[in-house]
Amino acid sequence: MKLQFYIPENETLRKYIEGYYFIADDESEEVEEYFTFPNNYAIVSINSDSNVTFSENQISIVPSAKKNIYASLIYNYTTPITIHYERPIREITIYFKPLGINRFVNNLETMFSSMQPVEFVSHFDDFEGEMKRIFNITDRQFQRNKLEAYWLSKFTVKDFSKIEDILVDLESNMKIADIAQKNNISRKHLYKMVYKHLGKSPMDYRKIFRFRNTINSKGRVRNLTELSYQNEFYDQPHFVKDFKALTKSSPNSFFKNVDIEIKNIWRFI
Repeated sequence: MKLQFYIPENETLRKYIEGYYFIADDESEEVEEYFTFPNNYAIVSINSDSNVTFSENQISIVPSAKKNIYASLIYNYTTPITIHYERPIREITIYFKPLGINRFVNNLETMFSSMQPVEFVSHFDDFEGEMKRIFNITDRQFQRNKLEAYWLSKFTVKDFSKIEDILVDLESNMKIADIAQKNNISRKHLYKMVYKHLGKSPMDYRKIFRFRNTINSKGRVRNLTELSYQNEFYDQPHFVKDFKALTKSSPNSFFKNVDIEIKNIWRFI
């Protein structure tokens, strides 16, 4: 399955979107399957002419005779998800940074309250029609321009300074109780604020942030012990425990089998 991860060219979009990729039809009809590991992005995947089904820790995408556009949202998972393609199908996937998608979509709380992954119901009247048009563009640069122009047309300036400050504290080693006290709110209210905006708990956000930060810093340290302390794990057992919980493998096995140099960290099966 050939794809390239693109960084938005538009400066405003770059603040809120980590990147996106396209998957094209593949006449080889070969099954493709991979693991995707936990992250703090809100991921919107748009599929053309396909049936998408969700089961425990698995998403299956198969061709459909019916012409359609189906979009899904993944916003919180703490174990690997298996993505299964009966064969590669046209897809556009967008990675929104934490609090990024909140600038474009207004009904996130409804989607966050559902079992997830969930159908991405944007409430944009033009969403399906525009996605069909973008899928039918054959020139990749023109396709990128139209995709970015569409999302830019949905951008709204919003003040998230309070929750942004809380996320900065969660990314540090500050205790949850201290973060709540610093912001003059209860721990219960802190939990509700984070869940309202991100669809996950403060502890899940912190655990996944630490995990992803560990991956990003792997190339700058000599060994796993140094890696664990640099990323503020309490000790080596804490490091191994969190890694196994999030990846279903040991740190040694994960770094041996997964290419961490690419943007979208997958493990093909």
